[in-house]
Amino acid sequence: MCEFCTKHGEGKHWYLQMRNYADELLHEELSQRQKDVVQATTRFEWNNRFWKGFIMPAITGKAWMGNGDSFRATSIDDYKIEHFGQVLPIEDVEKVIEMVDSITRMPCGCRFDALGKTDQRYCFGFSVDKWGTLGKFPEATTSLEVLEKEATKKIFRSFDEEGLMHSIWTGVTPYVVGLCNCDRDCGAYRGYIGGRGKFFRAEYVGQVDWEQCDGCRSCMSQCQFGAMFYSSALGKVYIDPKRCFGCGTCRAACPKLSISLQSRQSVPEAANLWI
Repeated sequence: MCEFCTKHGEGKHWYLQMRNYADELLHEELSQRQKDVVQATTRFEWNNRFWKGFIMPAITGKAWMGNGDSFRATSIDDYKIEHFGQVLPIEDVEKVIEMVDSITRMPCGCRFDALGKTDQRYCFGFSVDKWGTLGKFPEATTSLEVLEKEATKKIFRSFDEEGLMHSIWTGVTPYVVGLCNCDRDCGAYRGYIGGRGKFFRAEYVGQVDWEQCDGCRSCMSQCQFGAMFYSSALGKVYIDPKRCFGCGTCRAACPKLSISLQSRQSVPEAANLWI
């Protein structure tokens, strides 16, 4: 399991631990090391700065004061303290959705930064309305949707079918702030390809059942990480476990339901590959 599971999940999936969503964690005073990295005294303070600097420009279409300065981390160890993510398959996304008590769909700062497009609602924040954040920015009202759980799941399933990678994110680890739906327009993905990993691979690896696979290759267009290969001689698709991030979106495109996820720990080639 990834290091967050050891440090923040007692050997279980860290993002499925209720204490990592608790208000007590949001408001507690940070350690000196955390303060030095994030330049805030509480997670609540950091999250309000994050909202103002990252999300608001995607709503207004204007650079907000402090935009581009939302994050203070400069190294991977600092990113793991401030704002770090992990890839999740749809099954774990739905487990997370069941755990939280407030979900707000909001515009994506990455799409605004990369494409200049506002109101691209790919981000889902937790407890944003409970913090009173929505009332601070009245111009954002029409761009924010407070959603019920089943409606949220339906949207994520549609993104899954579209081939978007789901990821979960911290706002000063281990506090969980939300879920995103990522592709090549996302800052975290672009950073990863550029050698600056800001998220863990999933706890899983994809595997193709060759008895069921008919070699149609529909799944290959879904993979964001180039982990799928086609054998002309065999007429089958193969997933390279060393490249697979375990997002599982390839399954949505397989008409034969021939792709499954298995524990990363059970695959020797991939067991220790997290970033």
